[in-house]
Amino acid sequence: MQLRNIAIIAHVDHGKTTLVDCLLRQSGAFRENQRVAERVMDSNDLEKERGITIMAKATSIAWKGFRVNIVDTPGHADFGGEVERILSMVDSAIVLVDAAEGPMPQTKFVVGKALKIGLKPIVCINKVDKPDARVQEVVNEVFDLFAALDATDEQLDFPIIYGSAKQGWMAEEADGPKDDMSPLLDLVVKHTPAPKVEEGGFRMLGTLLEANPYLGRIITGRVFSGTVKPNQPVKVLDRTGKVVEQGRISKILAFRGIERQPIEEAEAGDIVAIAGLEKFNVADTLCALEVNDPLQAQPIDPPTLSMTFLVNDSPLAGTEGDKVTSRMIRARLLKEAEGNVALRVEDAPAGDAFIVSGRGELQLAILIETMRREGFELGVSRPKVVFRKDDNGDILEPIEEVVIDVDEEHSGAVVQKMSERKAEMIEMRPSGGNRLRLVFHAPTRGLIGYQGELLTDTRGTAIMNRLFHSYAPYKGDIQGRRNGVLISNDQGEAVAYAMWKLEDRGPMMIEPGWKVYRGMIVGEHTRDNDLEINVLKGKQLTNIRTQSKDEAVRLTPPIQMTLEKALAYIEDDERVEVTPKSIRLRKVWLDPNDRKKFGKSKAALVEG
Repeated sequence: MQLRNIAIIAHVDHGKTTLVDCLLRQSGAFRENQRVAERVMDSNDLEKERGITIMAKATSIAWKGFRVNIVDTPGHADFGGEVERILSMVDSAIVLVDAAEGPMPQTKFVVGKALKIGLKPIVCINKVDKPDARVQEVVNEVFDLFAALDATDEQLDFPIIYGSAKQGWMAEEADGPKDDMSPLLDLVVKHTPAPKVEEGGFRMLGTLLEANPYLGRIITGRVFSGTVKPNQPVKVLDRTGKVVEQGRISKILAFRGIERQPIEEAEAGDIVAIAGLEKFNVADTLCALEVNDPLQAQPIDPPTLSMTFLVNDSPLAGTEGDKVTSRMIRARLLKEAEGNVALRVEDAPAGDAFIVSGRGELQLAILIETMRREGFELGVSRPKVVFRKDDNGDILEPIEEVVIDVDEEHSGAVVQKMSERKAEMIEMRPSGGNRLRLVFHAPTRGLIGYQGELLTDTRGTAIMNRLFHSYAPYKGDIQGRRNGVLISNDQGEAVAYAMWKLEDRGPMMIEPGWKVYRGMIVGEHTRDNDLEINVLKGKQLTNIRTQSKDEAVRLTPPIQMTLEKALAYIEDDERVEVTPKSIRLRKVWLDPNDRKKFGKSKAALVEG
C-alpha cells in the first residue's frame, strides 16, 4: 500500500481528537458491533478526566489503496514540545481552525514550526455549524497568519476544506454537501506528498517513548531509509554520532486503527513502534550496524518555568504515600525527562531537592498529579521563571503572548489587572457577540496565578490563551498576593467550634477533622499579614445549660484548593505538600522563630 503521513495540529478545543475519532469510524477501523469510547485517542486517565490531549499519539487508516498514518497532537501551549518533535515524522499537516474563534496563539506556534521545516499544510475550517461561525473572515485570518509567518508562495496556496467533525462531514464548500469525511481523506491522499525515502541502510529517528510491562521500552518513530525485520542486529547513535548501545529488535509494531499489530518488516517512510532496546531514547537514531551518520532531530524551544521538587519533611510525612525517598523521586523525574523533551531535571544545590523546568504551570501540574497517583509524596515550591543573561550581562525574562476573549463589560478590570502585572496591550478588537479580544505581551512572572483571578473578575466568562513569545529585558518588580495567611500553631485534628469562632479572621482551606500541624496554612487572612491561630481549641463544657451555650455551629464551606490553584497561590516562603490523598499548603519554616529569623535576614538582604 502507498503511504501518507500527516499530523493534525490546532489550538486547544478546536476538535483534533474528535476529528480523528470520526476518521477512524468512517474508514472502517472499528467492527460494526465494537464498543468505542468518545475521543478514543485520549487514552490515559488524566486525559479522559480533563478532556484534553497531553501526549501525541499515532494511528493509521486504510483509504482507497493508501495507508494514511495520522498523528494526533496536544493543543495546550504547555505541551508544545510534543508537537515540535512529531513534525519530523510527517510530510504534511491538517491545520484545524475553529470557525468562530479563528486562529489562536497555539495555532500560530505550531503552524510556524510546520512552515519552517517546509510542510505544505491543509487548512480545515471546523465547527461551521456553530451559530456564531464566521467562515470567510477566519479563512482570511488564516491567510494573514501564514503570510506573517513568512510562508512560501507554494505554502500560501493551501487547500481549504470545511465541515463539522462532531457531525461527521467535510466538504469543499461551507454549506455542504453534508455526507461524510471522504472529501477530507481524498484531499489528504491527493495533497500530501509520498514519504521521501533516503538512500542507504536502515535508519529511524526516535520520537515518542513509552514503557510497556511486557515488551519494555517502546519507541515510536519514522523509518527514513532501508528496511528492518525482527531479530535484526542494530545500534543506537546519539545526536553527535556516538554509539549508545547495540542490540537486536524483538518486535516491530505497526499502527492499525487503535490497535498495534506485530509485522515482519517495516519499510522506509512508515511510522512504526520498535521494542527490544534498553537505552534507545527520544532524538536518538536507530540504524543498521554499517551506518555511522545520525539523523538530526528538530531543535526544541527551551523551558520557561521551573519548580523545586523536595522530599516531604512535614510532621505527616510518610503517612499517606509509600514513595517518599529522594532516590525514588529522582529516578521518577529522570525517567519522565527521558520521554518528555520539553522537560529538564537538575539536582538542586541543597540536598534532597530537584529543579524541574518545563513550559508552564499546567505541564508541571500534570507531572505532579501523575506522581501522586503513583503513590509519591513530595513538597513543591512556588513556580519561578527561568531567567537568562544577554551579552552585556543584563537579565532577560520570558514574555508571553496572551489572548483574552472577554465580555465588553469586564474588559476594564482585565486591562487594569494586566497593566499591574507589567503587561503591554498590543491589540483590542471586537470578536462578535459583545465580546472583545485583547492581546497582550506579558512577563511570565506576572501570569503565575492570574487564571483564577481573571475568572473571578469576569464571572467565569473570560477565556485566556497564552504562548511563549520571546525573551526581553527584566520588567521590574510585580506585586504578588495581597492577603496574608492563617497558620496553625499546633498539631492535631481541626475542631469545628474553633474554626467557627475564627471565621471573621478569613475563609478557611480545611474542614473539621482534618489533620493539621504547626506551620501548616489553614486559611486566608483578611489582612495583608500572616496570623497564627489555634484551630484545635474545643468548646469549654460546663454542667449549666443556657441558650447562648447551645448555639449551632454553622461553618462557611472552605476554599477548595486544587493542585493548580495551590501552586499559583503560594508565595516564596511557602510550599505545597502533595500526597496521594491530600494537598496541603505550609510554610517552608514550620517553627515561628525560624520564620522570624528568615524574614529578618531577607529584609536585611533587600535593604543591603
